[in-house]
Amino acid sequence: MATIFHLAFADQWAAAQEAGSYRWSTRGKSLDDGATFIHASRPEQVAMVANFAYDDVDVPLCLLVIDTERLVSALCDEDLDGTGMSFPHIYGPLNLDAVVEVRPYTRGSDGRWPEVAPEAVS
Repeated sequence: MATIFHLAFADQWAAAQEAGSYRWSTRGKSLDDGATFIHASRPEQVAMVANFAYDDVDVPLCLLVIDTERLVSALCDEDLDGTGMSFPHIYGPLNLDAVVEVRPYTRGSDGRWPEVAPEAVS
């Protein structure tokens, strides 16, 4: 099983479960507001993204563990910023059955969002 991760707010994940699909691209942007894809990360990218895009967030996040083989929407690995680092992007809504685990994601004792070890992926 190939897995990727998506950072989510707990209330947005709860709303997605009621709605039947998840549509948040990243913090403050959704597919409904014109975003074209849902941002995702590989394990080694999660902390970097969290410490950049969620640096001022003071509530725990959810880490959605996504089985890429279950995705209904297209998945593309892209370097859209020309930084030399590609990220997985989901082009369309995230079907709930592709989310195989939801983990709490909280800041470490140093105040930073922690690394996600590749071996933590089941």
